[in-house]
Amino acid sequence: MLAALGFATIAVLLLVTMTKRASVLVALILLPVLAALIGGFASDLGELTLGGLSKVAPTGIMIAFAVLYFSLMVDAGLFDPLIRALLRAAQGDPLRITVATAVLTLCVALDGDGASTFLITVSALLPVYKRLGMNPLVLSGVVCLGAGVMNMVPWGGPTVRAMAALKLDSSEVFNPVLPAMGFGVAWVLVASYLLGRRERNRLGALSVPGPATDVRQGEEKPDAREPVASTSAAAAEPSRQATATTADGQEPQTLRSPGDGPGAVRVPPLPRTWLNIFNLLLTITLVVCLIQEVLPLPVLFVLGFAIAVLVNHPTWEQQQALLDKHAKSVVLVTTMIFAAGVLTGILSGTKMIDEMAEAFVSVVPDSFGSHLPVAVAVTGMPLSLVFTPDAYYFGVLPVLAETANGFGTDPAEVARAAILGQMTTGFPLSPLTASTFILVGMSGVSLGEHQRFIFRWAFATTLVMTAGALVTGAFPL
Repeated sequence: MLAALGFATIAVLLLVTMTKRASVLVALILLPVLAALIGGFASDLGELTLGGLSKVAPTGIMIAFAVLYFSLMVDAGLFDPLIRALLRAAQGDPLRITVATAVLTLCVALDGDGASTFLITVSALLPVYKRLGMNPLVLSGVVCLGAGVMNMVPWGGPTVRAMAALKLDSSEVFNPVLPAMGFGVAWVLVASYLLGRRERNRLGALSVPGPATDVRQGEEKPDAREPVASTSAAAAEPSRQATATTADGQEPQTLRSPGDGPGAVRVPPLPRTWLNIFNLLLTITLVVCLIQEVLPLPVLFVLGFAIAVLVNHPTWEQQQALLDKHAKSVVLVTTMIFAAGVLTGILSGTKMIDEMAEAFVSVVPDSFGSHLPVAVAVTGMPLSLVFTPDAYYFGVLPVLAETANGFGTDPAEVARAAILGQMTTGFPLSPLTASTFILVGMSGVSLGEHQRFIFRWAFATTLVMTAGALVTGAFPL
């Protein structure tokens, strides 16, 4: 009963979001609540919901301040040299930009944290995509592919869970699939080339902006083919002055400092060189601390934003204008994360996830036991849309590994197969992970559009790595 209710909840969620019958926010909240009521958990609904919200609260806090931090840095021009370099190297060619997106994502994702990868890459590259009028789905899709493959690293969540669940070490789980991961990286570059070529055909090669259209000026008219303003548009539009935007969307007015009224003597602003250097050093320090886990991620972003806003916008009026400008982006992303907490809290608290795991394992025929590694590898990516990483790696994987062991298959081979897709290539598409909503929210695309656009490419990544694993002997056919 609970298993069927859980599978039905996930199926309806995917259906209504991909067909745009309901917003993701509404579906994430109401569907699991309805499932809990049907399952007879009405009396526990408050506790279950609050438990899910509590688990995602640190992520929500981190994202709120991370969006503010990177939005501030975009406004301050921190990424302008990178944007100009990419535009110059790409020579207005969407294909080169798309491949550069893949390369940057593969490098940034080495820390094994999807949230920080999405925050850094999307913040840096969305202005470039908007400038060239490229489809933001290409950005979210290519970042999804790169981050998915790199999430296989031994310090990434899926591999750590697989090793912990089966009491294995990195040499048994990760090292044998390292060549297969190389196949995956190569496929990501190929896929980005193909997607970029398709964008080139759609847009045609554009000429690189000249000195008169410097990215930092932010005064040129948008390209006619530029996508409609997204949920993170505020974070992508460079602005070098503190502005106050009215609630009815009127033109922002430059805030006046004391003594800046009519008749006041105009004094040239101080050079921003030292400020740019400070912002660069602060961001590098923040990224290093994130990788080294010096402090919890939410604490790092809270402190980083507080320091950055104090230095870049020292007056109360400037700070208030910054918050007003980016409030919409923060609200849209964080509400998605808390809504996802409602879903996972109810599914986990009612044991629906556990029942779903047992039901899934029970349908595996005994005659298929010797081929379990291949089956686990191929099904892992799609099942990322159904199972949370904890439910799969601590609930499903041990049973599959024990079943395979009964047929003479090493449990380590099942673990290797699992990390080729389950919450690796699949996690940036899953509604069960909060970081997915960071990616789609900051890119300004809906979850359903993102899933329809990139699912087959992400699944192909798993198939390529599975073939690579078979060729290199990570597990047998």
